[in-house]
Formats: sequence, C-alpha cells, structure tokens
Amino acid sequence: MDSVDHLTLRRPSLALVSLFAVLAVAAIPAAALFAQERVRPFTVVETGRGFESLQLAVNAIGEGQGTITIAPGKYTQCAVQTAGVVSFVATEPGTAIFDGKTCEGKAALVLRGYGAEVSGLVFQDMRVPDFNGAGIRLESGNLTVAQSWFRDSQQGILTATNPGGVIVIDHSTFTRLGTCEGSGGCAHSIYIGDYGQLRVTNSRFEEGRGGHYVKSRAAKVEIASSSFDDSRGQATNYMIDLPDGAVGQISNNRFVQGRDKENYSAFIAVGAENRGHTSVGLSILGNDARLAPGVERSTTFVADWTGDELALGQNRLGAGLKPFERR
Repeated sequence: MDSVDHLTLRRPSLALVSLFAVLAVAAIPAAALFAQERVRPFTVVETGRGFESLQLAVNAIGEGQGTITIAPGKYTQCAVQTAGVVSFVATEPGTAIFDGKTCEGKAALVLRGYGAEVSGLVFQDMRVPDFNGAGIRLESGNLTVAQSWFRDSQQGILTATNPGGVIVIDHSTFTRLGTCEGSGGCAHSIYIGDYGQLRVTNSRFEEGRGGHYVKSRAAKVEIASSSFDDSRGQATNYMIDLPDGAVGQISNNRFVQGRDKENYSAFIAVGAENRGHTSVGLSILGNDARLAPGVERSTTFVADWTGDELALGQNRLGAGLKPFERR
C-alpha cells in the first residue's frame, strides 16, 4: 500500500467539478429538493415552491386560489394582490412580522382580488404621507383576519366600498393605532367602508392614538365578545362608530373609557354622519361599560342620530353612564 508521501495531489479540472455538481444534484431525492425549496420564507402550499419575495409568491397564485405560508421573521416587504383568492398564513402565529414597509403608499398588504385570508401575522409601524398607513388595505373582495396583531401604525385595517362583500375579524388585537394628524380627517384602528357585512369577534382594541376604535359604514355589523380598553388611549373618540347606521348586533363586549379623550360624549355612536342604512332593530345588549378608575364624568353609552327604533337590551353600565340619548 502506498504511503501518503507517494501521492501526488492535483487541483481537479473545472469540467470535473461541474460533472460532480450535476451528479450530486441528480443524487438528491426529489423530497429533499422540495425541503430545500421550503426554507425560503414564503411558500405556495399547493406547489411547494418557495420564494424570497412575498410579491412573487402572490404573483405565482395569480388568478387562482392558493395559500402562502410565511416563516418566522421580521420582513420589510409588502405585496399587492390583484386577482384570485389568497391566504396569507404564518407557520407559527405571531412570529411573522411585517415591519414598516407599505406598497402604493397604502399598506403592507393591498388586497383587490376576489378574496383574501390573513392568519397569524403581525403588522407594525405602518406610516405614509397621507396618514392612512395600514397593515391591510382592502379594495375589493371578501376578507377574513384571524389571530393577527396590528400595532403602532396610523391605521390597522382600512377598506374601500363593496356592498356585497363580507369582512370577518376574529381573535385579533389592535394596539396604539389611529391618528388625527392628517388634513383629510382621522385614521382609526379599523375603518370599514360601505361593505355588506362586518363581523368582529373575540378581539381586543387598546391604547388608541386618535380617531375611533371601530368605524364601520357596513350595512350590517356583528361586534361581539370583544374588549375595548381605552384606559391608556390618547385623544381618542368613540369606541364604535356606525356613521351611516347599521343593523345587526353589538353584544357581550367590555368597554372602558379612559381619561384622555378628543370626544368622550358617547361609547357607541349610530348615524352621526348620515342615514345611509336602516338601523331598525340594531341590537345592543349584554355589554359591560364603565369609566377607567379615577375618571369621573358624565357620558352616554349609546348615542343615536337616526331616529330608528333600536333594540337596546340589558347592559351593565358603571357610574356616570346614561344608557341612551337621541341626538
């Protein structure tokens, strides 16, 4: 057997290196190749194809229907959906953070396809020159949001008009949102345009920075089993504002009004701007509303400008709150 001293070491030729590379790739099982593909942060589930860019993943779905899984990380990316139905899903809820980057000067996700679903994502520090920077800007289609967190931005969710559309928000949190800095009016934690229906359940609104916590022009609303904690709010307005009126129900929520208010005259406002929708039968019951500890003032739980016959049921009201006022 030759000793190592008798071996002659030579640099392999580039052609041989290339051949080894081809053979090595060919020897990797297909499943392993797909596994390598999936280490990219954005994966289209239906094809197993991974992308470094969220926009490229959205484009790959195109006019079809698909789910994009998003790996843990902080992303300075945004995307515009112009077609199809897209689900944006964090692989681990709360670990995929979209930080400060907006598309079209609007939002981290600008949605104008047929529909979209958002689950487990965090949106933070969204700011644009017109003071409407949002986590989500919905311009058409239906939207479902679950287990997501919107924080420290000018707006959480802002929508256009779609009278046939449905928006569902569940188990989500809205923190330190809203502003009245812009000349065009206030931004809010949620501002829903003239949609067909808005449903908000099991969600939390807290520490607003201006505007309303929920402002909705939808014809029908269901806002239930949620909390509105304004105790650390700054220059905030109504907890729930239905400026065009609405039917549906506001039930089993907890409201705490804080000290620092731009307008503390009511918790819930119905038809303060227009009578665009009937409010006959709007059910408001099972809620708990009170002032934050140390705050002493007189205010109204429900203020109504429509003159419609609301269905005001039993609500638990703290000191200083009048149940209802017609304006």
